[in-house]
Amino acid sequence: MEYKILNQISDEIKLNKKVALATITRVEGSTPRKEGSMMGIKEDGTIFGTIGGGTLELVVMEKAKKCIINGESKNFNFKLTDDEGSLHMQCGGEADVFIKVFKPFDKLFIVGGGHIAFELYELGKMLEFHTTIVEDREEFCNINRFPQADELKLGDIQEILQEYPIDDSTYVVIVTRGHKHDEVALKSVIDSNAKYIGMIGSKNKTKYIMDNLKSEKVSQEKLDKIYAPIGIDLGGQTPKEIAFSIMSEILVVKNNGSLNHLKDIKK
Repeated sequence: MEYKILNQISDEIKLNKKVALATITRVEGSTPRKEGSMMGIKEDGTIFGTIGGGTLELVVMEKAKKCIINGESKNFNFKLTDDEGSLHMQCGGEADVFIKVFKPFDKLFIVGGGHIAFELYELGKMLEFHTTIVEDREEFCNINRFPQADELKLGDIQEILQEYPIDDSTYVVIVTRGHKHDEVALKSVIDSNAKYIGMIGSKNKTKYIMDNLKSEKVSQEKLDKIYAPIGIDLGGQTPKEIAFSIMSEILVVKNNGSLNHLKDIKK
């Protein structure tokens, strides 16, 4: 039974889904199941496996859903008695249940394979992002150029972006070889649930593309979510420095950071 539960947990992780594993770690007295009993809980509350059914299982499922939302693993103690503060069960025992939350991995989705894309790829891997390169030119999208990339997507950029499962753990960086390709890429992802969408370019170029999207009835609310021109003003001009400014902006978004010097933040 346990291996089936672990296989289902693994399947959810591979799909980059949020999932939790509840395990009974300690029992005392009479309890529905023994130490080591497991139950998997999906984000929507669907369960697989069992830790005994009844009130204990229902309460653990609700606790797991909250843990998934908060992204934290926790240990809980449950008294299976009819005393005040207990689960009002007749077993009479006590159980500790550890809920382990498996969070989706952060995905860096780089549209383009040029100089800045290469530097972003190296930073992304260093920061342990699941890193994907999207390109329509084979010479800029191959294993020799990006040996540690988690995914290489070679082909029509629009088709790839429309089919790829972009979720709220995805950070999209659009750095193609020209504004026409950038605009196509932006149109393809603007309705997605990406946590971050950034597009390279000057203020004139980005205004031109934004005006085009406005004329196609894209809402101002969606346009305001785009980081363009991309990056934080760190003063650099080289591909490495530009990539660093982009990743700095992504980290601010990812970690709910602020653009302040630590020395200026009052305790």
